[in-house]
Amino acid sequence: MKTIREIADEIGVSKQAVFKKIKREPLSTSLQGLTSTVDGRLTVSVDGEKLIKQAFSAGTPSTNHQPVDGQVDGPVDGLIAVLQATIDTLQGQLEVKDRQIEQQAQTITRLSDALVAAQQTAAAAQALHAGTIQQQLLSGEAGADQQHQEPEPGQRRSWFSRFFGN
Repeated sequence: MKTIREIADEIGVSKQAVFKKIKREPLSTSLQGLTSTVDGRLTVSVDGEKLIKQAFSAGTPSTNHQPVDGQVDGPVDGLIAVLQATIDTLQGQLEVKDRQIEQQAQTITRLSDALVAAQQTAAAAQALHAGTIQQQLLSGEAGADQQHQEPEPGQRRSWFSRFFGN
């Protein structure tokens, strides 16, 4: 069993060209039962591989073949098929990336909201802490261990020295 990539490399075409060829009649009906999916990859049996390679060798244009009714055949048709397959692949990838960007934008919004809430909580906690310290300083509870170190008579201690113990 070979993957589409391995067959495409052997033939010398893109993986998308092989997929396009597989989708076309009569190859699509001929390959029924000759392909399987393993680990998310399409694999082809030996008989299926032969059919795909024959389809590509039969698809090579002869030199005296002329387009009819404005249709383009040959290398240009193959090029168009490869380009269309590439466009389809890129559009699929673009859709996936768009969904990823949308998910990331939602995550950023949630994180921003959480950050604002955390900042508000921190500001409230700081204000509460400052109020508590101010209350302690005003009530004289702040330097309980400093109460034993009374300043000498005639010396007045500032609130800064009472708070920091200088």
